[in-house]
Amino acid sequence: MLDSSRITFLFFLLICATTFVGATDHIVGANRGWNPGINYTLWSNNQTFYVNDLISFRYLKTQYNVFEVNETGYDNCTIEGATGNWSSGKDFILLDKAKRYYFICGTGGCFNGMKVSVLVHPLPAPPHAAKVPDSSNQARFRPAPAVFFALLAVASLDLVLW
Repeated sequence: MLDSSRITFLFFLLICATTFVGATDHIVGANRGWNPGINYTLWSNNQTFYVNDLISFRYLKTQYNVFEVNETGYDNCTIEGATGNWSSGKDFILLDKAKRYYFICGTGGCFNGMKVSVLVHPLPAPPHAAKVPDSSNQARFRPAPAVFFALLAVASLDLVLW
């Protein structure tokens, strides 16, 4: 059976052996939240949104809400034809497509500036690896240092667990 020190060690190795590339959670209005009288256009223009990022709204759920609308709904502060609505007071919305999203408050707050439009960009392409020239005196397989350390960690784990 594993005791807590071995579990901690295993967890540490797992964290060290993996690379986490996560999406960004964009909190609307930052520390001011989703409230009237805030320039959300300025806030969104200072953000870069990518596919699979989150946009989150923080507000008093007894006073406000969030609706995803089209451009007309955004311009006119109407929720007719809304494609999504949230009212938990702590809403996390996945931006899963590269497009422009429009969000408004449907309790009248839109008329007091509670609306935000964000442009979501496609994920950038991963960097291309440099080609290694093929040479007869070079090894065909050269594991990266990370592979070596991962194998070393697994071997160490085997020793620790026995």
